[in-house]
Amino acid sequence: MARLAQTAGLTDIQQEIISTVRDFVDKEIIPVATELEHRDEYPQQIVDGLKELGLFGLMIPEEYGGLGESLLTYALCVEEIARGWMSVSGIINTHFIVAYMLKQHGTQEQKDYFLPKMALGEIRGAFSMSEPALGSDVSAITSKAVKDGDEYVLTGQKMWLTNGGTSSLVAVLVRSDEGHPEGTAPHKSMTTFLVEKEPGFGEVRPGLTIPGKIDKMGYKGVDTTELIMDGLRIPANRVLGGVTGRGFYQMMDGVEVGRVNVAARGCGVAQRAFELGVSYAQQRHTFGKPIAQHQAIQFKLAEMATKVEAAHAMMVNAARKKDSGERNDLEAGMAKYLASEYCKEVVEDAFRIHGGYGFSKEYEIERLYREAPMLLIGEGTAEIQKMIIGRRLLEEYRLQG
Repeated sequence: MARLAQTAGLTDIQQEIISTVRDFVDKEIIPVATELEHRDEYPQQIVDGLKELGLFGLMIPEEYGGLGESLLTYALCVEEIARGWMSVSGIINTHFIVAYMLKQHGTQEQKDYFLPKMALGEIRGAFSMSEPALGSDVSAITSKAVKDGDEYVLTGQKMWLTNGGTSSLVAVLVRSDEGHPEGTAPHKSMTTFLVEKEPGFGEVRPGLTIPGKIDKMGYKGVDTTELIMDGLRIPANRVLGGVTGRGFYQMMDGVEVGRVNVAARGCGVAQRAFELGVSYAQQRHTFGKPIAQHQAIQFKLAEMATKVEAAHAMMVNAARKKDSGERNDLEAGMAKYLASEYCKEVVEDAFRIHGGYGFSKEYEIERLYREAPMLLIGEGTAEIQKMIIGRRLLEEYRLQG
């Protein structure tokens, strides 16, 4: 076995795409990732390289200028990119969620206008559900849209936008009571708006402000921001799908793609942590021999490799289920939960193998140790995943009679 996390049943085209991405990661990302991360510097050169490879259009249909590939192909590419630097995978994740939502739910005019530009990376996407007082409790959203003639006026504050500054299109979920009488269930009175803006910080269009980047423990390089709407006017033709009240379902569909992405990121980071751990264990000597020859370290490596394989298999299963057109919230929740938890454990074991050097910024494992925790909360916490999993299991195994 040359390396862990191989995927059976791939087409020649899929294998070629993934091999190309892996080579790009090895040559263009891994050598510079730690330095850029320590400086919290946006990886513009890497992003430009991804655009040249056509990755921003990977899942966008060929009729709109994309490659028309599957979620599985995308997830395997994300796994490779996260193996190099997780922040780079975050840069393309929100872009793909918005592109997927447009492909699945957009009007024909919206698809024709946005998708070709998104395929080229000329328009870069971000999406926004969270607010300062809520994360997973989407029903508690307070940002709202009020109809005013042929426009909607949006007000409110959103939080935790990945690519909030560098994006030029944000899919924003807000309450829209117009057409929905009092007492309507919260999830039936939400609408997704396609908000175009200039990249950057400050007031990026009238009524819309993107404050500076949020300083984070890890997941650096990629910009994470707030979004403040104060009288933001959006034309009615920028309601995703053209009809209000469908935003919650549209976002949840996109989040299923996002959860597969987070699972893939966990697999990639864990894969890299294993590589670093198994390499260092063969170089470091104690008591006259490499520490890899000590049974305690071999046990640790065995556990790490098994977790990498298990998480990868569940991620692939979730992606294939979505590609088949079936509901995959159970599989995506399981994959996201397992991959993020195993990623944390594999990274910590690699950190322990490095001993004191793992605490040094000179070693790559230090960066991974700060990045892994983000996966525990991104696209829904472990507790949320377990709620989803539990409810779906009860649906499947409900007693009759």
